[in-house]
Amino acid sequence: MPFANVNNTRLFYRLEGRSDLPVLVLSHSLGCDHQMWAPQIPDLLEYFQVLRYDTRGHGASATPPGDYTLDQLGSDALGLLDSLKIEKFFWCGLSMGGAIGQWLALRTPERLSSLVLASTAPKFGTPEMWETRRSAVQQGGMAAIVDVTMQRFFSAEMVQRGEAVEQSTRRVFLGTDREGYRGCCVALRDMDLRAKLGQIRAPTLVIGGDNDPSTPWQDCGAVLARDIPGAKAVVLRSAHLSNLGQPRSFTAAVLGFLLAKNNAADSFAEGLRTRRQVLGEAHVERSLSSATDFTRDFQMLVTRYAWGAVWNRPGLDQRTRRLLVLAIAASLGRWEEFRLHVRAAFEHGVEASDVKEALLQTAVYAGLPAANTAFKIAGEEMEAVQSGS
Repeated sequence: MPFANVNNTRLFYRLEGRSDLPVLVLSHSLGCDHQMWAPQIPDLLEYFQVLRYDTRGHGASATPPGDYTLDQLGSDALGLLDSLKIEKFFWCGLSMGGAIGQWLALRTPERLSSLVLASTAPKFGTPEMWETRRSAVQQGGMAAIVDVTMQRFFSAEMVQRGEAVEQSTRRVFLGTDREGYRGCCVALRDMDLRAKLGQIRAPTLVIGGDNDPSTPWQDCGAVLARDIPGAKAVVLRSAHLSNLGQPRSFTAAVLGFLLAKNNAADSFAEGLRTRRQVLGEAHVERSLSSATDFTRDFQMLVTRYAWGAVWNRPGLDQRTRRLLVLAIAASLGRWEEFRLHVRAAFEHGVEASDVKEALLQTAVYAGLPAANTAFKIAGEEMEAVQSGS
């Protein structure tokens, strides 16, 4: 298993994705572990090599005795990055992970490319609140506070329904080492970075939940967004664990911020790359080489707007966008476009079962004749691809 010895502490980590991509570090909340980021991983791996780890006292990482400090938690993160020879990185931290992110932005700004602070604060609660919590855990273990914690982590509806993500988080929380939890409570109890927020220079996105009792937006996220120079803000309809309460919206916000480009030349280049990925090199080269003075501006528009601006949006993966195009083209009877895209889909790994499901949806909502024609064309193109013709 992947472990690193950092600051005399064994840390568990997972490094996934292509090594030629920039590194994005995900840092979890108090009482959770690296698995809390599971809903985000498939989308993030399209654009980043992703490093997750268990903070000391949590998950599979070791639990050194005694109380912890924010300096220790931040130094652990830097030590792990150093051991993996990662110099530059993006950081996304939620709650306690956001506290560590603020520390890194202040301590090592030259290594931090961008910063996402989710459901976090420059100062957490009062010392009395933390001591009450520490005392309850000391006397009754994690079970003593699990119910009230789940009510902070998730909306009342998610808790009442006993959703799978709530149940999984509950099990992780109950399995957290009580001494590790208590040690991290001290680090958060003693943290106060309010006076230093103006020193953060990394491009920063602040994500909050509109129903978060742990870090209420007006008292916490709004302060970060106001006092960190140039920070952007997104408020989701969520309780404390915003990445689990609104997973798709959370991921879209993170990717939209980290991948933001405003340069028209970049938009065209990215669009051209995506267009070639989706339709194939040969088709795109034919379209570009056959452009005339009359059609060239249209080709530029299509590449920059459709492929650069829309197909490159991170909210949907490429497979989903392909299937949407097929369903819409079939519904509207755009058969030349349908044939082009269904052929390209089969050539680039979309399976027949995926196309079938999209066309069954088309049959229900756009009519049987449209689906009938679409199935016929799709079958012809599937056979052509299989035969190599």
